[in-house]
Amino acid sequence: MPRTNFQDLLDAGVHFGHLRRKWNPNMAPYIFMEKNGIHIIDLQKTIVKVDEAAEAIKQIAKSGRKILFVATKKQAKDIVADLVGSVNMPYVTERWPGGMLTNFPTIRKAVKKMMTIDKMAKDNSWDVLSKREKLQISRQRAKLEKMLGSISDLTRLPAALFIVDVLKEKIAVREAKRLGIPVFAMVDTNSDPEGIDFVIPANDDASQSVSLIVKVITDAIQEGLSERKVERDTEGEEKEIRVKRKKPRVTDEHDAPAIEEEVEEEDEDLDHEDDEDEEIHE
Repeated sequence: MPRTNFQDLLDAGVHFGHLRRKWNPNMAPYIFMEKNGIHIIDLQKTIVKVDEAAEAIKQIAKSGRKILFVATKKQAKDIVADLVGSVNMPYVTERWPGGMLTNFPTIRKAVKKMMTIDKMAKDNSWDVLSKREKLQISRQRAKLEKMLGSISDLTRLPAALFIVDVLKEKIAVREAKRLGIPVFAMVDTNSDPEGIDFVIPANDDASQSVSLIVKVITDAIQEGLSERKVERDTEGEEKEIRVKRKKPRVTDEHDAPAIEEEVEEEDEDLDHEDDEDEEIHE
């Protein structure tokens, strides 16, 4: 069953492309028609592509890996921050820090520095600093939080990128391609779909359009995380059952002497029978 339908996409304005003079010829397969000088996106193809992308992202989330969302344009950043934050995935809504993927260790050092400042603010070393030093450190902390706060939990390279407007985020796309990281993206009629692993032809300028597509993707992520949790719980229960079956039977300490006495009595009876046999033979 499709994750979205034609009417919802139509109401959100997903079908509106750019002016004809701004179009990219590589988007021709996803264009339905031209009306009043504006290209109209084929929503039937959008439905298919959204389902393909959502299913692939669900499997990534189910495997426990991270998907990094990138949306720095004004009309998309707040929407992405709210929806993606609800599923605990990293996102970039401010300026893309160059080398974030290709120079990931340096980015991690900056994140660790931000955590060190937080730790410093909680212990006694913060009280020793002068007002000027505190102000400088606080400003540095605010700057790091704005740029890297949303990726502080990203301890390794993401398994995939989801991008809103590949034309604006071309540096992120280039870095992902260099590292072989799959790219999911909303691609408008003025953008080049080549190099994008999962193309979602859609209007990337309207807030309603962005909200609808990102919501479908985050719902798929939530499904993957839920299935992962269920599987892990089931495996844990099965493991406990196996351990209980393999666990040896422990004899009660109070019963042990009684068992030993019974064994001794049996030995005495056997010795007595042997003595009687010897007497008979004699």
